[in-house]
Amino acid sequence: MTAPPRLRSLPDRLRQIALFEAGGLVLITPPYIWLTGQPGGESLALMAALALLASVWNGVYNTAFDWFEGRLTGRPADLRPWLARMLHATGFELGILLMGLPLIVWWTGMSWRAALIADIGLAVAYVAYAFVFNLAYDKVFPITQPVGESR
Repeated sequence: MTAPPRLRSLPDRLRQIALFEAGGLVLITPPYIWLTGQPGGESLALMAALALLASVWNGVYNTAFDWFEGRLTGRPADLRPWLARMLHATGFELGILLMGLPLIVWWTGMSWRAALIADIGLAVAYVAYAFVFNLAYDKVFPITQPVGESR
């Protein structure tokens, strides 16, 4: 049996979530407003609500994915190969898409179809953003290695 994978500490995970969601709000809200025609203030509030939902999902999903991947491969998350990174980002966005769709319908009054299209657009944008963000985050904040252990 392999040793348990090294996981990010709680403070590190909280920093990762906060930086990810703040960056997402700054980068993705303006195009959402422009493409949907929704009012700016309402769109920003919706994006903040979705970011809060995503923050909770982020912590749960990333910790579970890192644990499962580590148990399966023995590799920590910061050494994740490209294909696993794409799977990771896509899985995260599929989860948030399913949870966010009812919120978008309720918040905006859009039809389910229009909300699904908007939600898919958000998911595509966030998959690309999550891929780049997590790659950069892993480079800037690698998982701390125990003393004496080498990669």
